[in-house]
Amino acid sequence: LISPYYIYLKMAYHLAKEAREGMTEFTLPKEFEEILFEFQKAAVKIATHHIHRREGVLIGDVVGFGKTYMATAIARIIFDDFHWRILVLCPANLRKMWIEFFDEYQVPVTVQSHAQTIKQLPDLKRHHLVIIDESHNFRNRKGKRYKVVRDYITQNDCKVILLSATPYNKSFHDLSTQLRLFIDESSDLGIRPEAYIKELGGPEKYHEKHQAPIRSIGAFEHSYHVDDWRELMRLFMVRRTRSFIIDNYALKDKDDRQYLLYPNSERYYFPVRHPKNIDFEIDENDPNDDYAKLYSSNVIDIINSLELARYGLGNYVKKNIDPKPSGEEADLLDNLSQAGKRLMGFCRTNLFKRLESSGEAFILSVIRHIQRNYVFIYVIENNLDLPIGAQESEIIDTLFHDEEDGDDGDWDLTEQTLRERAQAIYEDHQDKKYKYKWLSSNLFGTELIQSIKDDADKLMQVLGICPKWEPEKDKKLDSLQNLIEEKYPSEKVLIFSQYADTVVYQTNQLKTRKVDSIDSATGKSTNPTQSAYLFSPKSNNQSEKIKPADETRVLLATDVLSEGQNLQDACILVNYDLPWAIIRLIQRA
Repeated sequence: LISPYYIYLKMAYHLAKEAREGMTEFTLPKEFEEILFEFQKAAVKIATHHIHRREGVLIGDVVGFGKTYMATAIARIIFDDFHWRILVLCPANLRKMWIEFFDEYQVPVTVQSHAQTIKQLPDLKRHHLVIIDESHNFRNRKGKRYKVVRDYITQNDCKVILLSATPYNKSFHDLSTQLRLFIDESSDLGIRPEAYIKELGGPEKYHEKHQAPIRSIGAFEHSYHVDDWRELMRLFMVRRTRSFIIDNYALKDKDDRQYLLYPNSERYYFPVRHPKNIDFEIDENDPNDDYAKLYSSNVIDIINSLELARYGLGNYVKKNIDPKPSGEEADLLDNLSQAGKRLMGFCRTNLFKRLESSGEAFILSVIRHIQRNYVFIYVIENNLDLPIGAQESEIIDTLFHDEEDGDDGDWDLTEQTLRERAQAIYEDHQDKKYKYKWLSSNLFGTELIQSIKDDADKLMQVLGICPKWEPEKDKKLDSLQNLIEEKYPSEKVLIFSQYADTVVYQTNQLKTRKVDSIDSATGKSTNPTQSAYLFSPKSNNQSEKIKPADETRVLLATDVLSEGQNLQDACILVNYDLPWAIIRLIQRA
């Protein structure tokens, strides 16, 4: 399929290069454009052929190389040839974009968000092709969402297209877990982890040590050799990087700047990233410096001393429970014990991360912790059932943005008010019982309520050190405003934060400071894609629909916009805080 086009492409490239040497202007001949077009069609045909030959494929091109276009083109060919029903699973904020893509290419499609899968997928009729956008979100094999998607694909014998610019995060198992969505554990892949087998001393040694078939995905999961994983992914993944495009397709001008030449003769120059750091001062000797107060050793010591009993409930289960817990209660208690230590560490680190983000986000989080502790105090004192939230590893294995489910924290923190509010919150959540699992407070010892009270008292000490965040003294926010208004007064500025609280705070305060043409997007935004369109109309083909006067110059967002959105109209990208996973920095850029 590909060889003739590739030869013609290279011939045409060298002809063009020779012809350009003596000319100031040069336009590619129409034949060359047609060859390029045929070459692209051939690539799609290969991917389509791959889908038929195997159970699935992972398109892993880096950000901005058209994975959505590739998947849509493949879906169009498959629909035209076989009339397959097609399902797209994507992040909620990308659902509208996928619907518009398939509508433009006239392909019937069902589009569901990742969050909808648990409720809707089990009852969905059969779809022959499943496209999973941002498939790296399915790296946790123990998660309920993963299991539902895997069962649907298996039961309906679906072909699968995975799309992810960042399929690898922490370990090689991130890759195999995604492949396991469509590869059975015992399937014969036709290849073995040769480097690992050699390390063990041969196939016989492998069989002595492991139960998984030697040519299965399970066998590769025992290997930590890069060469083995490279061979495995060669079967299923297509990936192009920027360096590959530059090395194979870019031209150079007289100043040795590299560019691509568009069919309309327009040159696209590869931008060069210039990472810079913006500093702001913290004066430990200034009693009015709120950052100095929150970064003090006193605050750090208090956070490190927290018991965080709500996250470590498994540590407080009675040794001799009478009557014995039911089967469901026993399973819940077992899960609590397994997850407790990790959840406690996660919670402590999250407090520090929120402190790094903004004083406002940190103080709000402290207030919420205090109030939630008092909810548990109310429950235990009244022998009620405790609401048990998501204790699975999903809560820790997080790339998603932070969205606090709570109040803004701007309320009276006297003990009487906290107790009254705790009762109101608990009673309100009786209408939302389906959101939680519930355990009798009688299953836990008296140490639990004491630890929760101690933590509430310690967090009140933190608020005593810095009782209220004063935005007018926020030097970090001052630096951001200076960058927007003084350093880059006419450029488009995109600002990311890990936390919705920080984004809301930034937006409100910058508007108060009369910063114009500003917008924000978080996971709670009704239409984050529209925010992307208003900020970046050119890269979203919205220039004819959006008037220049309606464009946004400054966009603040959580990572709800770091995946799948076109934001290339931006000139300046700001990371207001560092995300949990460094790979987020890559996705944002």
